[in-house]
Formats: sequence, C-alpha cells, structure tokens
Amino acid sequence: MQINDLLLSEPSIEAAIEPNPPTVAPENLLVDVIALMNQSGSNSKFSVDSPSIEFSKYPRHSSCVLVVQAKELIGILTERDIVRLTAGGINFQEVTIGEVMTKPVITLSQAEFTDIFGALFLFRRYRIRHLPILGTNREIIGVVSPKSIRSVLTPAHLLKVIRVADVMNTQVIRTPKIVSVLTLAQVMAEYRVSCVVISEEELQPELGCFIHKPLGIVTERDIVQFQAMQLNLAALQAETVMSTPLFLLNPEDSLWTAHQEMQRRQVRRLVVSWDGGRGLGLVTQSSLLRMLDPIRMHGIVETLQRTTEKLQDTAQ
Repeated sequence: MQINDLLLSEPSIEAAIEPNPPTVAPENLLVDVIALMNQSGSNSKFSVDSPSIEFSKYPRHSSCVLVVQAKELIGILTERDIVRLTAGGINFQEVTIGEVMTKPVITLSQAEFTDIFGALFLFRRYRIRHLPILGTNREIIGVVSPKSIRSVLTPAHLLKVIRVADVMNTQVIRTPKIVSVLTLAQVMAEYRVSCVVISEEELQPELGCFIHKPLGIVTERDIVQFQAMQLNLAALQAETVMSTPLFLLNPEDSLWTAHQEMQRRQVRRLVVSWDGGRGLGLVTQSSLLRMLDPIRMHGIVETLQRTTEKLQDTAQ
C-alpha cells in the first residue's frame, strides 16, 4: 500500500472558516447583540449600518459577534465576554457593544491561513477562541474557531503533529565508504536491514572526538539494480554507487515533512541526523504506515480534538 492511498492530502483550509459571521455596528445595545447571538426569536428587522441588527441573515446561536464601522472590523464580542460583563453587573439595556467590545481584534489574512496549526498557535498565544479571517481588502471572510477546526481534522494532520523522533529507528547500520558493494549486501543480509548508511569519521576539535558523518546510502533496491546490470559487486566501492548527497531530517521535523520529502525525492526512506552526526536514525515509508494504523489513528485524532476542546476552556 502507498501512503497516498490513505488520502493524506492537506485538508481544505476553506472548510475551517465559518462564513458570514454576525456583524453589528458599535452603537448597537448589548441587549440586541445578545438576542442576535441567541436568536431569541425576535421579529425585528434591522440594518448593520444603524444601531440595530437584521436577525434573519445570521445562523442561530452564534458564539461571537464582530463589530464593524465603515466596513472596517474594529472589535469582537464573545460568549465569554458576555459572562464577564454579566458578572460585573453591566446593564445590557443601557450599554452599547462599542463600549465593551474587545479591541484591537487578533486577525489573520486569508492568504496567510495555509495551515490550521497556525490558527491553533494564535489561539494559544493570545488566549482567544475566535480568529477572524480577512481578505485582501481587509473584508471579513469568516471566523475560525476550535469547533470549526475540529470539523476538518483528518488523518493528514497526524503526520503534522507526530515528530520524526517518535518513529525513527536508531539501530542504523553504517559502514565506511571504502567497503565493497558485496560487503554491503552481506551486511544487509546479516542484519536483515533494507539499507546501509555510508559514513566517514570526521574529527571535531571542539568536542575532542571523531564523529561519523553520514555521506550517502545504499539500499536493497540498489543491489537489485547492480545485479541486473551484471556488475562486479566485489570490485565496486560504496562511495562510487551510494546515493549522495543525503537529505537529512531532524528529529524534531514532522512526519508530514518526511512524507513530502519522500514523495518529492521518490524514495522510501530518509536519514535522520543530529548532534553534528553523532546521532543517526532512519524513517521509512513503513514507519509512516504503522503510525496510520486505524486504531492508533483514531486515538490520535481524538487527542487532537480534545486539544481544541481544551482551548475553549482555557482561552479568554
């Protein structure tokens, strides 16, 4: 099975944006704004340009309201703000939303909204639960919330939250570059591995020791190709046939990065290196597939969903 068979394409970012959020003018009374958020069934018809609201144009039970003046977003009011104002004894029939709204508003341009994890970062950094998305002319496109993000979480996100360090194999076989390809085949057979990393010792004066610097890799597929070409494997040295230069992953890279690089380079494994080459690991396509076991995948999706739910409890 191939990774792409599991539909690991990036999820639709647009689907995480709740369109047509309620907007009101700053002169609107809080009592009217609350009626809008709760859709209490008022039959009143209003216009956003006056201190009133058109109830029928918005969905029921909105968790936030955006305050707009001269087509510019100037503030936001959320359910949590209502609770805070209630606790403070505010008279909702005498206070306008412009007097109590949160400003300035943390926003994100639609062009910059390319990853839901960027939105999650802003949620945590600013302790917010609603992120207005603006167009090129600062027009309001919609709002992103933990709820809307949960609705688009897919298996593709698993590869973005799991680190390479979580799945890499650190039992890597490496050899000097001067060994023969026949020796490499013998090593692969003995240790039952699919590849050997070719390295060389390099003195690190600041460390006072030698490190094994990874130079290239030879895989079982390479051995098959060499046999098909009827080459003398005993006479071939590793340095003359190894795939080089290596693209080296960092343990902190995401599996999504690993997946993309495998796709771009048309390879089934990547070398992981850290501490100047002292640490060495491997990530394979099989590693990615194991992480996408349906049972494990279900558990991690639930973990992601709980994370977004917690934002609703901790954000202001």
